[in-house]
Amino acid sequence: MTGQPVGGVAVKAFPVARSEARLLVPALMFIVLVVAAVASLGTPLITSVATSFHVSLGSAQWTLTVALLSGAVATPVLGRLGAGPHRRATILATLAVVVAGSALTVLPLPFAWLLAGRAAQGVGLGLTALMMGVARDHLPEERSAAVIALISVVSIIGAGVGYPLAALLAELGGVRAAYGLGLVVTAAALLTAWRSMPEAPEGRSAHVDVAGAVVLAAALLLVLFLAGERNLWSRHLAVAAGLAVVAVVLLCVWAVIELRSTTPLVDVRAVRHPAVAGANLAMFAGGIGMYLLLTLITRYAQTPHGAGYGFGLTTFVAGLVLIPFSVLGFVAGKLTPRVRTRITDPLLLAGSAVVVGGGFALFAAARSDLAELFAAMGVLGFGVGGFSAAMPGVILAVTPKSETSSAMSFNYVVRSVGYSLGSAIGGLILAAGTGPGHLFPDDSAYTTAALVGIGAMAITTLTSLALARRRSSETNP
Repeated sequence: MTGQPVGGVAVKAFPVARSEARLLVPALMFIVLVVAAVASLGTPLITSVATSFHVSLGSAQWTLTVALLSGAVATPVLGRLGAGPHRRATILATLAVVVAGSALTVLPLPFAWLLAGRAAQGVGLGLTALMMGVARDHLPEERSAAVIALISVVSIIGAGVGYPLAALLAELGGVRAAYGLGLVVTAAALLTAWRSMPEAPEGRSAHVDVAGAVVLAAALLLVLFLAGERNLWSRHLAVAAGLAVVAVVLLCVWAVIELRSTTPLVDVRAVRHPAVAGANLAMFAGGIGMYLLLTLITRYAQTPHGAGYGFGLTTFVAGLVLIPFSVLGFVAGKLTPRVRTRITDPLLLAGSAVVVGGGFALFAAARSDLAELFAAMGVLGFGVGGFSAAMPGVILAVTPKSETSSAMSFNYVVRSVGYSLGSAIGGLILAAGTGPGHLFPDDSAYTTAALVGIGAMAITTLTSLALARRRSSETNP
């Protein structure tokens, strides 16, 4: 994308020593795991927050939404800063913000301060792309590809790690104790970064397009607001549609600003490269499907028996359902680099999308036993792990090394929007399947949502196959 080396001269990174590389890789993984887990802390704590702070569930939901929003806004900005000479300082400053936000969530302050703290914690989501940039600059090429793939996987399975632990702490010591976990691990991440993060290679420059960042922030705010406020669509459809139009207009204005800027936040022309555009489209559709199934399974597991289905699990026990997701996701991430020697990244995307679709099919056909939910979650984790590990390879194959952080940051913005829409679509389908006077949707609503998810993964598969076909034609003219 933008921010090429000064004077147009290619600058080569100097890999760190082998002993330092052994320390660098665990540090990268730990930081990514921490920021992902901390940002996801809002999910299992929504009910506890509503009770503790005497606010509605809708208001408590913003403890999750505001973290996703700040992460989506911060990601391209940090990606641009990470492409410049001050990457180490950017990483340390960002983690300092996350630690400060974590402190706000623990202190006995009003609800507004909790939201501010959650927003600061969400900023850390923008570090994932920077960790990829560090790996690509300071590790041997064959090693960096595997590490980048694993970073992508860890950034997703981190939610599965933090969910059950936060829920357990909330049950034992209240919501402040659960957020206290976030303070401890983010402080450890800051110390780890201070000791292990190398300086960026010399000769790079990067400027932040402030106007583009402001317009993009406004557009993403509307998109995530519309995704989170499901009642707005059912009760005030005209208002919701109008805000959706405004969001689209703002995104178009942002694209124009980026095209005209000499130092754009995201190089829209580079994003239009068929490989990058196709990968982002696959990420968007796949993100919708992946998060849709994740929310369906966890909600189904917690539905009380009185609804005629479900298992009535507590928040903590329901969080344990995520363990197969995290474990098999990590396994897929470790296997992917070996498979890539025989199968191209686009084909891996397509195959992983089919696996996720299989998870939907399993959930739609068999969910009367808790073991079946564990199986569906495991299939989902394996598919998501493979998909996440293959995605960076598709994008970075056509991206200069100096632009790793910037290129991947845009992909993560797309992923965040896809996840938010997946959660919203699931909520809307289940709300539509809830009869008058009923607290819980009909069991058939879950089947409908699963079929919609299969459709999303079908789009993802076809897009990935188109990418594979294009790559094959380029390599075999």
